[in-house]
Amino acid sequence: MYTLIVVLHVIVSIALILVILLQTGKGSDIGAVFGGGSSQTLFGSTGPTSFLSKLTAGAAVIFMITSLFLAYFSGRGVSSSSLMKGGAPASTMPGPLKAPAGVPAMPGAPSAPPAGMPTAPPAK
Repeated sequence: MYTLIVVLHVIVSIALILVILLQTGKGSDIGAVFGGGSSQTLFGSTGPTSFLSKLTAGAAVIFMITSLFLAYFSGRGVSSSSLMKGGAPASTMPGPLKAPAGVPAMPGAPSAPPAGMPTAPPAK
């Protein structure tokens, strides 16, 4: 069922793109899109506005419904692997890494001298 909705969603999205691209501006005629000089002969005497607007509205409604179904189905199967629901136990989370004694944590960072070594006097 999920695959069927995905296929329907892709087909409707492509159809929606094509229907929107077929629509013309307020100053142009539909004949200009197809290269013809006459207007309103392709879709009858009423013109293309009602046909293309109804087709766009229908494709948009189907697109929204399939989007909602896909969002619902994708949220149901992820609950076992989601970190937001339960999170990992505190014992398995790594803590900050500590450098061994005598080794600087970062290159160029000062480190404490190993045990038994004299320390320098504080700077004045």
